[in-house]
Amino acid sequence: MPDDDNRVLNPESETDAYEYIFSDIVDDEDDGKRLDKWISDNHPGYSRNYIQSLISGQKVTIDDKIITKNSYRIVSGTSVRILIPENEIPDITPWDHPLDIIYEDDDILIVNKPKGMVVHPAPGHFNDTLVNALVFHCKDSLSGINGVYRPGIVHRIDKDTTGSLVVCKNNHAHNSLAQQLKEHSIKRSYRAILCGVIDDDDITVDSNIGRDVRDRMRFAVTDDEHGKEAVTHIHVLNRFKNFTEVECRLETGRTHQIRVHSNHIHHPVLGDPLYGGNLGLKPPMSLEGQCLHAQILGFVHPTTGKYMEFEAPLPEYYNKLTGILNT
Repeated sequence: MPDDDNRVLNPESETDAYEYIFSDIVDDEDDGKRLDKWISDNHPGYSRNYIQSLISGQKVTIDDKIITKNSYRIVSGTSVRILIPENEIPDITPWDHPLDIIYEDDDILIVNKPKGMVVHPAPGHFNDTLVNALVFHCKDSLSGINGVYRPGIVHRIDKDTTGSLVVCKNNHAHNSLAQQLKEHSIKRSYRAILCGVIDDDDITVDSNIGRDVRDRMRFAVTDDEHGKEAVTHIHVLNRFKNFTEVECRLETGRTHQIRVHSNHIHHPVLGDPLYGGNLGLKPPMSLEGQCLHAQILGFVHPTTGKYMEFEAPLPEYYNKLTGILNT
């Protein structure tokens, strides 16, 4: 029986249809990296799970040899080829739920996501997510690059974080936005209330983020090789008794980045149930999750090439809270 790592792929004999074929040469600086991590770093529009499914599904070759091990160590100068199968039809139940649409055209959709809404289907949430509502609203007009359960989704925000999210209606738009995310050229500005009073007007947190080894549900600042670069710029807007209102600008977009970095500087996001967002201080009202809002999103339009910027208005609970804190 042939070794999977030594079989040669002949795409012309394959029965699958391929919408995209990527070919990349491994740079010297990437020599020795894990295959799945290298692909993830170079193609951020795809989830890590999706990339691993491509590898195990024999859709990745190195110098024309199929590689099926995610942990395979790549070698500089070799040619990596990634075959992206034609879009699968997602088995997602359309949800007739109103969307707060900030902007829409043939390529993109900007949504103001409410608190409590999960972005894509996952255990416990298969029929009431943003994706379910998007499938109802957009029908078949959503990009299919990031897997069948994430149609149109190029980035996401947490369940209890509110605010602006861009949705891609075709794969051209998806690839363009994914590349801008990779280059850190997309403007993402958040508003948040943090616990405690911050003395400095401006703080930059430049600390890698990785999975918390003590709790797989959490992420943490880490110095090991599994951490990913993460940079957050924090600017103080208002100081209250025991709390600080800030603007957070992201250079990178790691999972829970603002929440992890805020906790790292000992000023966690108010109401954050995962990262100690009370520190013994009770907020003056019920928040039902972290007080964090994705306010501004700016990027180059994938078709027109013009820079566009969108702002999601602050949610009612946030305005009510700052009004109370100001008294």
